[in-house]
Amino acid sequence: MNREEPYLSTYLHSKGRKLGLPVSGNFELTSRCNFRCPMCYIHGTDGGLKARELSAETWLSLASQAVKRGMIFALLTGGEPFIREDFFEIFRGMKKMGLMISINSNGSLLNEEIIDRLAEDPPFRMNISLYGASDATYKNMCGIPCHDRVVENIQSLRAHGIDTRLNVSLTEYNSADLEKILKTAKELGVHVKASSYMYPPTRYDKSAGRGRLTAEQAAEASVRYDTLRFTDDEFRGRAENMRKGVCRAEECPGDPTAEGISCRAGNASFWLTWEGKMLPCGLMKAPVAYPLEAGFDAAWDRIREKSAAIRLPSACSSCAKRNMCSICAAISESETGGYDTPPEYVCEMTEDIYRFTLEEAERRFGGKND
Repeated sequence: MNREEPYLSTYLHSKGRKLGLPVSGNFELTSRCNFRCPMCYIHGTDGGLKARELSAETWLSLASQAVKRGMIFALLTGGEPFIREDFFEIFRGMKKMGLMISINSNGSLLNEEIIDRLAEDPPFRMNISLYGASDATYKNMCGIPCHDRVVENIQSLRAHGIDTRLNVSLTEYNSADLEKILKTAKELGVHVKASSYMYPPTRYDKSAGRGRLTAEQAAEASVRYDTLRFTDDEFRGRAENMRKGVCRAEECPGDPTAEGISCRAGNASFWLTWEGKMLPCGLMKAPVAYPLEAGFDAAWDRIREKSAAIRLPSACSSCAKRNMCSICAAISESETGGYDTPPEYVCEMTEDIYRFTLEEAERRFGGKND
């Protein structure tokens, strides 16, 4: 199984969490994007948004303050970060600070010149979102028929020696393409991660969230993904672990039974929005801090303190399927508006994943799996 991050990164984040250090930072450079994905919370092109974005100088100042506090890893994201004309000023300025920089992109704005410039001083990783297996799917989902162009750009990134990973968000618009997407990833020789869970919109465009699969559909897509990516032995082991109510470490990082935030949000990582707010996670609305006013240190201290006080629904802690559930602070807040009530959609999805996995194991291998 392809490990999603180096052991060193896992170790450093673990140490950072214990010491209260912001080991990784997510920098949302822009809210603009050239795509119109129905499930995304960012739909802006301009409309005055460009003029409100933080300058390259401001981003580099925030990054410098974060480095002094302990940041080692940085993610440049958006929107679509390559939509900014000064992207390389920010990227290279942060590289000079010694940071391990990853970039999230839809891959459509890349060209030979941009890839050549990236290759001069490569990022730690390029994360490309692949939204389908054809131009038709891209047109239907993103508004632009550019699948072939994106695949060509991925090939070019690989040819230039730039570590590239693929992320896949499954919706009603593209879930039928899953097998072809995985085949494309295999042909490209890149690691791929697919997710059938889509967060409800909590930031920016409130019309977002269209195209989200039902809980049952999301569970079916999740199990279908498992059947395509796992060997028979791995799938059998996964089904057995689910039946026993346990979880393998690589599938559930952190403590899945923790009452508070079990991931790195707000304790070893932070998110800076395009207008300069600090959040524990980009999919949360609160707690919030203002590093442009209070300074990075004070903002980080506030985020840490407020994040540590968050408690997930008590019913989740005692749930028999807690180990296999994806519940987190961001999911709880976005699904229910708070942290007191179990998110019904996620509960249903988890139950269905459990049921579909054991049914598939029974179909494949026989024996009792319930």
